[in-house]
Amino acid sequence: MGDHSHGSPENSGTVAKADDVAQDRFPDPGLPPHRPRLADRDPRAAKRHERQVALLFTISIIGTLFFFVAYFVLGHLGEMTFAELRVQNAALGLGTAFAMLGIGVGIVHWAKTLMPDHELMEMRHEIRSEEDRQDAVEIIDTVLEESGIKRRPLIRNTLIGAIALAPIPAIFMFRDLDRTGNTAHQMIDSLRHTMWDKGIRLTRDPSGTPIKASDVQIGSAFHVIPEGLNETEHPLNEKAKAVVLLMRMDPAEMQISEGRETWNVDGIVAYSKICTHVGCPIALYEQHTHHLLCPCHQSTFDLTQECKVIFGPAGHALPQLPITVDSEGYLVAQSDFHEPVGPSYWERG
Repeated sequence: MGDHSHGSPENSGTVAKADDVAQDRFPDPGLPPHRPRLADRDPRAAKRHERQVALLFTISIIGTLFFFVAYFVLGHLGEMTFAELRVQNAALGLGTAFAMLGIGVGIVHWAKTLMPDHELMEMRHEIRSEEDRQDAVEIIDTVLEESGIKRRPLIRNTLIGAIALAPIPAIFMFRDLDRTGNTAHQMIDSLRHTMWDKGIRLTRDPSGTPIKASDVQIGSAFHVIPEGLNETEHPLNEKAKAVVLLMRMDPAEMQISEGRETWNVDGIVAYSKICTHVGCPIALYEQHTHHLLCPCHQSTFDLTQECKVIFGPAGHALPQLPITVDSEGYLVAQSDFHEPVGPSYWERG
């Protein structure tokens, strides 16, 4: 047995060490031999690959232009049906996909078929100010020369066009998120006013059948739209703001704040269906807990507390629609909502 008194790997014998002779037996294998590609040997193949790369960059340009057509032309044809909206969304997605895919695949194909593929190894040197700057300039010049971008104008021009156009769709999309200046005030005004007004009947969605107070039982829930919505010029736009949930509960369980005593009809209440987080439609009502749940991010609203947020990211209670009954017993609105509907990150006056 060896001496293990020190317990170190060097002395314990538990670690095998290579001596100088063993190191000589396994020399550095070096770099593998370079195998020339077809484009390296055949100028016609190189020219063919060059056209392929340019074609991919051109596909990127076409994808961006296709996005513009879908965004500006299809998006300004007036009121669109659900089928037309799906077509536009598919066109936007395809345009973006081809714009990004064309650039990515084109650059990869360029690198694998035309750019130099010689393996090399460079030692790291200490940084020296002026000399290092000169070395950096030389490296950049070498990269440009080896990439062939100077002597391949077809690739260069299509690449410049693809890169110049690709970010523009994102700019227009982010521009639509602008919430400053007149845009914000116009948005708030549009969300503050819906089709609801004094005397407008509550009707079932989507049939438009008026609802009587006697039709609403405790525990039931109705998806409701204003009467006449389906006959408007832009029903989808109006529905996106005006759709509500109608429910009935025991009046003894309701916590009614001052000024809202007459907003319900014997426990029948109506609240905006649009979640105040990011605007998802609320569709789930738990009768036993009196909770409304948003399926997108699990925001939960308590119907007994005037749809106060009790869980989730929503930062504002659901707006309540004041309702009453007309002479025929049908449920009607007393007025429009008293506050803007929709996500609470939009400014509220």
